[in-house]
Amino acid sequence: MNKLITILILLLFGLVNGQTTISGKVIDAKNEPISGANVYLEGTYDGVTTDERGYFTFSTAENGTQNLVVSFLSFETKSIVKPVSELKDLTIKLRADVESLDAVVLSAGTFEANDNSKVSVLKPLDVVTTASALGDFVGALQTLPGTSNVSEDGRLFVRGGSADETQIFIDGIRVFTPYTPAPNNSPTRGRYSPFLFDGITFSTGGYSSEYGQALSSVLLLNTIDEPTQEKTDIGIMSVGATLGNTQKWDKSSLSFNVSYINLGPYLEVFKDRNDWKTPYRGAQGETVFRQKLNNGMLKFYAAFDTSQFELTQEDINYEDGIDFKLNNSNFYLNTSYKGVLGANWTMSTGVSYTYAKNTLGIEVSDIDGTENSAHLKMKLKKRFNSRFKLSFGAEQFITEYTEHYKDGSLDETYGYDNTITAGFTEADLIFSKDLALKVGLRADYSSIFKSAELAPRAALAYKASKNGQFSLAYGHFFQNPNSDVLKFEHHLRAQKTAHYILNYQYVNNGKLFRAEAYRKDYDHLIKYDTDFAQFDSNFNTLGDGYAQGLDFFWRDNTSIKNVDYWLSYSYLDTERNYENFEVAAQPNYATNHNLSLVGKYWIDKWKSQVGMSYSFSSGRPYTNPNTDLLLSERTKTFNSLSLNWAYLIDQQKILYLSVNNVLGFRNINGYQYANTPDVNGQFGRSALTPAADQFFFVGFFWTISEDKNDNQLDKL
Repeated sequence: MNKLITILILLLFGLVNGQTTISGKVIDAKNEPISGANVYLEGTYDGVTTDERGYFTFSTAENGTQNLVVSFLSFETKSIVKPVSELKDLTIKLRADVESLDAVVLSAGTFEANDNSKVSVLKPLDVVTTASALGDFVGALQTLPGTSNVSEDGRLFVRGGSADETQIFIDGIRVFTPYTPAPNNSPTRGRYSPFLFDGITFSTGGYSSEYGQALSSVLLLNTIDEPTQEKTDIGIMSVGATLGNTQKWDKSSLSFNVSYINLGPYLEVFKDRNDWKTPYRGAQGETVFRQKLNNGMLKFYAAFDTSQFELTQEDINYEDGIDFKLNNSNFYLNTSYKGVLGANWTMSTGVSYTYAKNTLGIEVSDIDGTENSAHLKMKLKKRFNSRFKLSFGAEQFITEYTEHYKDGSLDETYGYDNTITAGFTEADLIFSKDLALKVGLRADYSSIFKSAELAPRAALAYKASKNGQFSLAYGHFFQNPNSDVLKFEHHLRAQKTAHYILNYQYVNNGKLFRAEAYRKDYDHLIKYDTDFAQFDSNFNTLGDGYAQGLDFFWRDNTSIKNVDYWLSYSYLDTERNYENFEVAAQPNYATNHNLSLVGKYWIDKWKSQVGMSYSFSSGRPYTNPNTDLLLSERTKTFNSLSLNWAYLIDQQKILYLSVNNVLGFRNINGYQYANTPDVNGQFGRSALTPAADQFFFVGFFWTISEDKNDNQLDKL
């Protein structure tokens, strides 16, 4: 018995003597102690948390080289690999986690509409619940600062740029024909359903070197990675019907959406100013297939649409008006892959193909246009650590365009083939969670011009306080002339802009404020010596111009119970000497002042959300031929108040009503003047007004899902 006690005492003495004490202090970058940090040996239960002075001490029986791990919320985890005997009296300095939620973000010129974004200006749901948008993502973005209200067009006009200067991408791959065709004085719409997308990034300038061939802006649409459940969506509307379905399997899913629009029945009830022979009708379909792979995600996206209409439009120079008809068919295919390669390398790649055919009839003239375009892209990204990331890639844009023009005296074919090959690289440098820098370089070579362009770009962000930050952005941007010019003339060069942006952003508890000042300088803009670009025009790239202004945005969804609202205002000062301008002037699509106010209110007793959207724009310039001045006069101001009401019949059935321009403001987009003067030497004119002052919409939307809770406006 005494021998056993002696052995136990010797063993206990050996264990005690085998213990090694690990000690030290944990501090931050300002040498302040960090209390509550976790300190432990990896792979063991040995460890402790730091006290209020940042000190720690514990014992371990481990020996040899060990990995001491120190971690704390909002700081980078640190590892110290040393022999246990050297882990004494340490001073361990932790760096702030630059990927934490309160870290600085590069926000100059960029609006995020994404449920997963650190700072989201809009939500994907805002696209279908903004009163004036009518379910069109472009319509929702037109309530943001930096856009000009061109109500008769419907596309995005950004910071003094024409609609052609904004390019749209789906899952990082270019969309060449993103809008549906429409008659004059009727706004077009985006071709794609908002229900298939869960993220939108709208850059009004200073965007990444990854994106090119856009002078003013890029719009990035990201399809849903993984649906939450299987469901069927049915929509019956005053202008047509929609049907959607989602199937979900273990590692894959398939969604599709089809719609049919026919304005005939609507126009029987609500006449407009056009003399319709065949009211607009069109069919659209989209599908997204997703496949999870071991290290990534493969997506296949396809969309088609076809539309036609015929009408007689008023024209001051033709007593009986002008007969106009159009048949359009469009097909878009997009395949993309994003995955992990290992060793902190990731890859994203994709290809898109577009086929678009327009057949137009204008009086006795027939115009057939066909476009085949493709985009191929690969991007690699290396994450060296949380503070340094490097990406680079290459892409090609391939376009083949042919147009056949025929009337009583002319039968001609025009067109062009062009391949743009580009390379880009970009580095993200995160110095701290308060300071970040992005620098990049892009090079584009155009086969049609046989020339290359280099575009440096940079963005800097500094977090000045807990809730506020400043951002700067600078860059050069190039874009080839569009098909209206290239089909006639090939010996040109790429158009160019330089962007300078200063941004301030404040985010706190559901409130967001942004203020942004910018300057854009244009060079090498297209000029010609005829009224319109045509086969006998003399073209050059000697045009130039500028755009500068201020943008403000405020959103608040917490101050008033059940109320969400945002307010945006833009001031724009711009002039151009381009196209057939003889002197520099403000283009007729640009407005000096733009204001939008959007509000939404949930009424619990009514199980309803009511919304309003008000838009104001100052007068647009136009040329009066009774004077000698170019674009010197202004239309009256634009005003429109839209209302909507979404009523939850039950959890999966919604009745939706909206009225655009509910007060019936008679807005004027410009004036058309007679080709010849009257007996008094004056040119008569007629106002260019919207085809209809108001638009009424009624829809019933029914979702059939597994959990019986989801619906097409599932945040109501």
